[in-house]
Amino acid sequence: MNRRQFLLAGAAAGVAGALAFRPDDKGDVYTPYFDQLNKSLKRDGSYVPSMLVDLDALDENIRVLKSTLNPETDFRLVAKSLPSPQLLGYVMEKANTNKLMVFHQPFLSQIARDYPHSDLLLGKPMPVKAAQRFYQLQEASPAFDAQSQLQWLIDSESRLNQYLALAKQLSVKMRINIELDVGLHRGGVQSLGELDRLLTLIEENGEQLSFAGFMGYDAHVVKVPGVLKSQQQAFEDSQEFYRASIERLYQRLPGLKSQSLCFNGAGSPTLALHRENTVANELSAGSCLVKPSTFDVPTLAQFQPAAYIATPVLKKMAGTRLPSAEFARDLFSMWDKNMQQTFFIYGGNWQANYESPQGLQDNRLYGQSTNQQIVNGSDKVNLFVDDHVFLRPAQSEAVFLQFGQLKTLRSGHLVDNWPILQQA
Repeated sequence: MNRRQFLLAGAAAGVAGALAFRPDDKGDVYTPYFDQLNKSLKRDGSYVPSMLVDLDALDENIRVLKSTLNPETDFRLVAKSLPSPQLLGYVMEKANTNKLMVFHQPFLSQIARDYPHSDLLLGKPMPVKAAQRFYQLQEASPAFDAQSQLQWLIDSESRLNQYLALAKQLSVKMRINIELDVGLHRGGVQSLGELDRLLTLIEENGEQLSFAGFMGYDAHVVKVPGVLKSQQQAFEDSQEFYRASIERLYQRLPGLKSQSLCFNGAGSPTLALHRENTVANELSAGSCLVKPSTFDVPTLAQFQPAAYIATPVLKKMAGTRLPSAEFARDLFSMWDKNMQQTFFIYGGNWQANYESPQGLQDNRLYGQSTNQQIVNGSDKVNLFVDDHVFLRPAQSEAVFLQFGQLKTLRSGHLVDNWPILQQA
């Protein structure tokens, strides 16, 4: 082989090697489920970006939730994961609970007003000024009795002293739930000595404070790398500190054994781990009921997605044309068939992944837009202007709040519009 033949052979091998790394054509048409949704939205929709909640899938997830719960525990619904008063009410009725975990003062005030017979536990420590704001607004909702129906979450001695000062200022009695650091290391009591100081402060100020329970969030258990610790060992370690805290509580205040206390635990990812054995007497979850993509974990395999973003296609173009790189229009699609078409959608840049039609992708060279997001797809993606692109949110708590309302579905058809909770 001469030098020219050698070079040609090398070039051919290089081209063949490069072609082997070309992206596969991932495009496809709507699945039957999303084809039906697209038809329903084109007939009855508002042609703006919409958050859809499938009530059939939600009902099935509630059934799975009931079968997953430890039968010896109560269920507390996490409000931030389903931030709509009607959606919360729907799930509370179906799941037979009046217990909610709340993470935002405006949500707390609205829920106390809309559901005056609910049992509320704060899911994170509120700044004392936010707590004060709640009491100021609470005067307009006398049906809700904060002294018996609300537990304030406390993570430190300094915060408890702030709340004690507020209770004295307002002449109210506050129920105190102590946050335990069971391994997540996001705050909370880390030692029994620290717990002793909080219990002493509560005991010495019985006119203003009463002990209501513990909260130990253990979401880290399913995320700890296996090389560091097994999932089962991480769970047992979290339970060990929780159990030790309960034992210390009853050693210090034995009279509380006869009272109904709240020992809250879990979260959607770890709900199933508490099924056979847990020190908690109530378990919290919320996101699993609509199952955004962040919750695609083995412990939630039985749950199904129940929420999607739908947004109209505004523009459709052949190829991919980028500013100042028009010459490369055909080169892009030659390399990646998933760039054979360009669509611009209504809105964009949500924390969400393209769901249907399959094979859609963002164009990183063009950039993100919350106004008209560019989306590429192959010629197999049979989308037209006024069709809808469907995305699956990565989470529910923030993404739901970007939409003024939720559109509910039943059997693939639009049913109702449910407003979201007030954000301020």
